[in-house]
Amino acid sequence: MALNEYVDKLVSIITNDGRNIVGKLKGFDQTINVILEKSHERIFSEDQGVVLNPLGLYILRGDNIAVIGELDEEEDSSRDFLSIKVPPMKPIVHT
Repeated sequence: MALNEYVDKLVSIITNDGRNIVGKLKGFDQTINVILEKSHERIFSEDQGVVLNPLGLYILRGDNIAVIGELDEEEDSSRDFLSIKVPPMKPIVHT
């Protein structure tokens, strides 16, 4: 499975309802339920910049995951999230 390459790496997960959850992928199962460690949600705003809401150890159901991608930890940690002002993501509609 392709997710094996992401285990113990920093990943960003976009959920079907438009949330962005970031954390270290610790495991997953055959239905792509995932376990993240040291995770946080990135809440986008046009007024305040990106707010990081700590979640800690977090489990996401596979049927709520739209996209999973690896992040470059060094580049990600150097970003000034408060200066990034964008509208929140809209829910993903499957047709």
